Amino acid sequence: MSSTFIKAAEVWLPSEDGTLLEFGGGAFGPARRFAAISREMCFGRGEGLPGRAWDEGRPVLLPRFEGSNFRRVSAARDAGLACAVALPLFVHDSLSSVLVIFCGPDAVADAASGLELWHHDARITSDMRLVDGAFFGANAQAFESASRDTYLPRGVGLPGAAWQRGEAVFLENLPAVPGRFLRAQEAAEAGLLRGLAIPAGSKLEDSHVLSFLADAKLPLARRIERWVPDAAGALLRRVYAFSELHGGASLIEATLPASASASVTAGSIVEAWRSAMPAINDFPASEPGAPAAAATAIGSWALLAIPVVWGDEVVEVVALYL
Repeated sequence: MSSTFIKAAEVWLPSEDGTLLEFGGGAFGPARRFAAISREMCFGRGEGLPGRAWDEGRPVLLPRFEGSNFRRVSAARDAGLACAVALPLFVHDSLSSVLVIFCGPDAVADAASGLELWHHDARITSDMRLVDGAFFGANAQAFESASRDTYLPRGVGLPGAAWQRGEAVFLENLPAVPGRFLRAQEAAEAGLLRGLAIPAGSKLEDSHVLSFLADAKLPLARRIERWVPDAAGALLRRVYAFSELHGGASLIEATLPASASASVTAGSIVEAWRSAMPAINDFPASEPGAPAAAATAIGSWALLAIPVVWGDEVVEVVALYL
């Protein structure tokens, strides 16, 4: 497996005086020029993609970089990055970080993929609607049209299910579950197979959901895991794992210590859980325990741990192995 739809990720952190966003880490794979430029940048409110997400206090998706306020257009194009989404994370109404995820198609023949941002605003409608999306593949147009015309009640469809549960939802075979994915026919025609929806807003009346869509030829990530706390909050339990390399889901449970005393060996997933901030490791073989074993087995070059915040607490961590 040579590539994934998710191609890079970066975290931006508020400066000490709160006036700027500064580079806080990233994983860029072979995009070395893009990485070098990014590490030297900073953003004020409203500046660039991270600054815009900070200023607006909501996720922002760019289906293309040209014609936007994105400041690294040339380097992104050279690196094969085609679209991006910025997710601001707040702890008790204060910005803790902005996560930016970059995606792009590949030279794989007829590979289908998509990045979507859905929104529910109770002042306008009781349903969730598509804010924007980036869709790739020879037959993507019909799927995009269906998506833009779709209204999702709470609990209906992949984004609607993530909105209702307040947790990430992954579907292995979109065309096979029309009852859970309303655009199943269009997905089959477009060649889309996998779907991952992650809640990106903690308020029920004003919620966002981010969706990644891909086929098996260009998967969204090499491996996807969900980690949740036990009843005592002392352990994080891996409750779901899906590996493209090994052909499906695994229910083999693993745990990680979540107590502060385990800080030396906790790793990225526990760090994301404790801090309510994304954690990125571009050498995942260095992770403790089960994550290192998983990364080594699939040849992962990066681990992205995304905390899912619902209300004022982190309810789970989604781990994406690239």
